[in-house]
Amino acid sequence: MTLVPYDDRDGWIWSDGKLIPWREAKMHVCTHALHYASCVFEGERVYDGTAFKLREHTDRLLHSARILGFEIPYSADDIDRACREVIDAQKLKDGYLRPVAWRGSEQMGVSAQQSRIHLAIASWEWPAYFTPEARLQGIRMQISKWRRPAPDTAPTDSKAAGLYMICTLSKHKAEADGYNDALMFDYRGRVAEATGANIFFVKDGEIHTPIADCFLNGITRRTVIELAKKRQYRVHERAIMPSELPGFDEVFLSGTAVEVTPVRQIDSMTYQVSDVTKTLLADFDKLVREKSPTTRAAE
Repeated sequence: MTLVPYDDRDGWIWSDGKLIPWREAKMHVCTHALHYASCVFEGERVYDGTAFKLREHTDRLLHSARILGFEIPYSADDIDRACREVIDAQKLKDGYLRPVAWRGSEQMGVSAQQSRIHLAIASWEWPAYFTPEARLQGIRMQISKWRRPAPDTAPTDSKAAGLYMICTLSKHKAEADGYNDALMFDYRGRVAEATGANIFFVKDGEIHTPIADCFLNGITRRTVIELAKKRQYRVHERAIMPSELPGFDEVFLSGTAVEVTPVRQIDSMTYQVSDVTKTLLADFDKLVREKSPTTRAAE
């Protein structure tokens, strides 16, 4: 497969208040975010030309920036309008939206309180995160040696770029070993999440998912829990220990990128892609294609 570099594409990117040609979206090598990870971002799916739960993502972007100690110089309404402008400019029907905010290059050093805060929004066509076969048959996961940090050691309630380095390391190792993704434990040794998605387990028709107290309570995670409750499934948000993993019947992931994706294996443990997972996958796929009166009015 030939890769198309992300710095050499046709199209438009919204940058600091205006659309600019894709290839002109540049930053300096001495940008604070590159050296010190002072950067937050969002990942949003676009379905039929509409970003799914756009305002929730925008609110989280603003929240993440405040946790990292800076204010994005645009309101939520401004950011929502810019996102829709990018989708329209790219003529995007189904794809991905990436708002990102960061400290600029005015200061270099750990302290950079006078640096300018930038905001850019890009979008592109992006099919399923995993292959269609993997999504239907279930992916294979490897348990990572890296753990999610404690809330008093990292800004775990933010979608901050720096938090994803151990995810990259975990996923690279998993892929090198023939797996699709990695399962990460938290600082206490409890089951936490995948490298870019939340995780759910099914036992005797009931759903169990780790408490999101040191990783993001994903927007898709909350959506899946709502869908499960509508189906009258019992949902238990609780501490899940590694010793419990062999006893579950079904496992699946949720996230903007992965949507709802079944898991058929974690290390040597195997699971069925069965009724609960299939039902919630179908319900989610149906939901994201629906448009509420509010969404239609906004368009």
